[in-house]
Amino acid sequence: MRSSKIFTLAALLTIAAIGATAFINARLLKKVNSDNKGFAIIELFTSEGCSSCPPADELVAKIQKEDKDKPVYILAFHVDYWNRGGWKDVFSSSDYSKRQSDYAGYLHLQSVYTPQIVVNGKTEFVGSEEGTLRNAIKSNLQKPSTAQLSLNISAVEKGLAGIKYNTDGTDKNTVLQIAVLQKNAQTKVERGENAGHTLSHVQIVRKLQRVVLNGNTGSVNISLPQGFDSRGWEIIGFLQNISTGAVTAGARAAFSNEVSASLSAATKKAK
Repeated sequence: MRSSKIFTLAALLTIAAIGATAFINARLLKKVNSDNKGFAIIELFTSEGCSSCPPADELVAKIQKEDKDKPVYILAFHVDYWNRGGWKDVFSSSDYSKRQSDYAGYLHLQSVYTPQIVVNGKTEFVGSEEGTLRNAIKSNLQKPSTAQLSLNISAVEKGLAGIKYNTDGTDKNTVLQIAVLQKNAQTKVERGENAGHTLSHVQIVRKLQRVVLNGNTGSVNISLPQGFDSRGWEIIGFLQNISTGAVTAGARAAFSNEVSASLSAATKKAK
């Protein structure tokens, strides 16, 4: 009788242990799934020389303010092909025009245009279409991401920002794109289609650097553009498949108070 009781007690303890383990694993799995949330990388292709672009710039500024606490990342790429219209956009770059052309290839478009928005490298539409943009954001936030990315700004020194990154869910066609963004700017346009207007911009991409991934973790130095001020700038990174253009993860990194203070001290010392 005693051995039977001992056996029963041992069996009960075993079942309890299995149940507890299953419960813990379920909680861990639930946490992993909840962390694997969706995101929206919104790339706006715009220009100060295009009279149709200011409404798109205003729209993304509104979205930026409304969704500041969500994984919604806005990047405004100023293309350079409008510069021949009489006004040179100081934020424009041929690199950004090429990026837009690459999307035309990925998305099977006949031509490029402004303003254009591309979301997560998969869908595109006219950049001033508010309803379409809101629906795209809502849809992508509800889709679990297939990859993970985290970024950290480790240091700012001598015109360089040190970036540490961690990734998961990547393949051989995945690269890390790191953008240095100026959060706000205004320009008084004197010529071209927007002559006489003062234009406001947000999330202006001032530099985009592609990083080839060697493993899940790594670090890279990013050169900082002229006029950089850590108080009004940030870093946005995203994982992109260079075969399809699809973006599989995104992350933001802010310049910490310590980094800002260090940079300010270095600037004063240089003077």
